[in-house]
Amino acid sequence: MRIVIVDDHLILLQGIRKLLEAEPGFQVVGEACDGVEGVELIKRFKPDIAITDITLPGLNGLDIARAVANVSPRTRVILLTMHKESPYVIEALNTGVHGYVIKTEAGADLLRAIKEAARGRMYFSPGISQIVVDAYRNKDTLEADPLTAREREVLQLIAEGNKTKQVAANLGISLKTAESHRTHLMKKLDIHDTAGLVRYAVRRGLIHP
Repeated sequence: MRIVIVDDHLILLQGIRKLLEAEPGFQVVGEACDGVEGVELIKRFKPDIAITDITLPGLNGLDIARAVANVSPRTRVILLTMHKESPYVIEALNTGVHGYVIKTEAGADLLRAIKEAARGRMYFSPGISQIVVDAYRNKDTLEADPLTAREREVLQLIAEGNKTKQVAANLGISLKTAESHRTHLMKKLDIHDTAGLVRYAVRRGLIHP
């Protein structure tokens, strides 16, 4: 089973790799510390499983899951994260992930998630399963995100403290295009200051609070 791991904490990334490579039949074919590189690896290797954190530099794990549907449809995504809040779980369900595992759970939980995903099933850590049930019972929803994938990238970079010139450089686009994306996303969200954009980004799981 070919696996790609995406996590910006190097020690954790190495620990996950060691855990997986000790399991018969598992092969880690790529690892990345940011979301953009993660998508490129998934596109290149077409792994069976992609394990990713939610909050990542460049591109968050939820957007990785969305991108996988286009660049490697057969790859099954498992989120490995600290986030237990209902909005994150609901958003993850909306992106079609096959697993949601909490980092504080035992390594056996991640291995089980991989095996279940490989069978086409969904797996949630025990603490997350109740959130899913409660969300279904209460018909909880997270308001639809009106932003395009590019606008979410711009938003994340702004929320991480980058100026518009830096955003343009990071994304390989012109300053004018970056400014246009910023203007459009602020208009869509009806948010008119950077602090408001940061709060929105935190709520959507694009950055850590």
